[in-house]
Amino acid sequence: MADLQPDNPYAPDRFPDPNKHVEFPEEAKKRFDWILTRYPTKEAALLPTLHLAQEVWGWISPEVVHYVGNLLDLSPATVFGVVSFYNMYNQKPVGKYHLQVCTNLSCMVTRAYDIYDHLCEKLSVHPGGTTKDGLYTVVEVECLGSCGTAPVVQVNNDYHESMDVVKMDALLEILK
Repeated sequence: MADLQPDNPYAPDRFPDPNKHVEFPEEAKKRFDWILTRYPTKEAALLPTLHLAQEVWGWISPEVVHYVGNLLDLSPATVFGVVSFYNMYNQKPVGKYHLQVCTNLSCMVTRAYDIYDHLCEKLSVHPGGTTKDGLYTVVEVECLGSCGTAPVVQVNNDYHESMDVVKMDALLEILK
């Protein structure tokens, strides 16, 4: 089983860089305005706005947390609380293929850690890390809600169910 090392909450990369400015491109601004029309309050639009931000930038940086907070009249703490609660929001840049291996109970007992450890070894990446070529990021996630088809690996937004090491290797060949 891979060793888990939680992030340091006081690491400098957890705070926004005052020299970095982020702003939605014009098309994303139009989508954001449309999102606002679908919800009764700005706060209710937080999750879809974060999805939009992640689609634009690939991850939710500290600068994006502040930007989204300003757009929705929410504190950065409120936005970060949501970002850090859900595993669907990337708090660090990820590779082209974000490989999320569920290791919750159903997946764990059906050998999800075999897949997870195999991926880390085969791709020469530390748990939670990204390959040097930026192609793959391998992370362990708590639950993907697909217990009946465990183990499951989510690749970007697609579920790959009833996985094993052989199937994972075949999938990696397709992804290249």
